[in-house]
Amino acid sequence: MDFDKQQITGQMIVDILNEHAPPCVKTLGGRVLSFDENTNTMRMAFEATPEFCHSGDIVQGGFITGMIDSAMAHAVFGVEKGWVILPTLEIKVSFLEAAHPGALIATAHVVRLGKSVAFLAGELHDEDGRLIATATSTTRVIRKPRQGG
Repeated sequence: MDFDKQQITGQMIVDILNEHAPPCVKTLGGRVLSFDENTNTMRMAFEATPEFCHSGDIVQGGFITGMIDSAMAHAVFGVEKGWVILPTLEIKVSFLEAAHPGALIATAHVVRLGKSVAFLAGELHDEDGRLIATATSTTRVIRKPRQGG
């Protein structure tokens, strides 16, 4: 995706990210809800299905981690107004409550974005607003050169 970074708005970022959602986000039932350019905050919705569960109806922690990780990466996409490659260097997730099948909302923001490293933070809430998990992440930032020059 190449576009003029000066002309793209928060809603355009949302539309572009949803249109080009990677398979892993689709698997998690994810979609971008909003991007706040003033706070560099991304909101995403996810749909936890019974297939994500263990021990009856508890969503497995790897899926929770994937949801928050996706939102944190998407926050960088929003700031950069396009795709960058973000290999995770470190991620820490604190699981505070059990998640169950249903709608989950991840909110993530860019704490600091440097030339080659990003520091990110995120939260996941259930549809009743209960805080399910928090996370922080450090990623490498690899910016793709613009095509054609």
